Amino acid sequence: MSKAGRLVVLVSGSGTNLQALLDASADPSYGARVVAVGADRDGIEGLARASRAGVPTFVRHLRDFPSRADWDAAIAADIAAHKPDLVISAGFMKILGAPTLDAFPVVNTHPALLPSFPGAHGVRDALAHGVKVTGCTVMLADAGVDTGPIIDQEAVRVLPGDDEAELHERIKTVERRLLVDTVGRMVREGWTVSGRVVRIGNHIGGENS
Repeated sequence: MSKAGRLVVLVSGSGTNLQALLDASADPSYGARVVAVGADRDGIEGLARASRAGVPTFVRHLRDFPSRADWDAAIAADIAAHKPDLVISAGFMKILGAPTLDAFPVVNTHPALLPSFPGAHGVRDALAHGVKVTGCTVMLADAGVDTGPIIDQEAVRVLPGDDEAELHERIKTVERRLLVDTVGRMVREGWTVSGRVVRIGNHIGGENS
């Protein structure tokens, strides 16, 4: 069996996507393992999940650095120390800077079918717009807000009477499964990027170009 892909997962909250990746990687056939978990704040359940799984953690508070550029450099150095094949932004509430994005492929998720409804309120905005179908997106992160090349998407029906919390919970269930599936396929089969088109498979290794 080939060597398992190395994942560094970044979290800011409860870490449910992280837990899904930890659970999946317990099976050797998944092809990847979480080698470190980073955060931008202390005392969150995501870090507790990592600790319970015996995974090393690091925390970098933005307030501890004189500038955003200094924080960007520090978080990139923390990530690099663990030699990841993929970085997973799993509910991480900071936009990563060039030191990380230029060095590693970063996988992110969003609770809407991009390019519709980007930003912090994708579920709320979709409901307000009256759409009948929304969903979730797994993408490669870039310097923008939810603007990176799309890797995969899955639709979720909007049901009559849905409020934001109900719809978001159904999306998150799909999102966890889609993220785990997508990351596993990327590390097992490789991927290529041509312009905005991401293709998984028929390639040895990955490239972020």
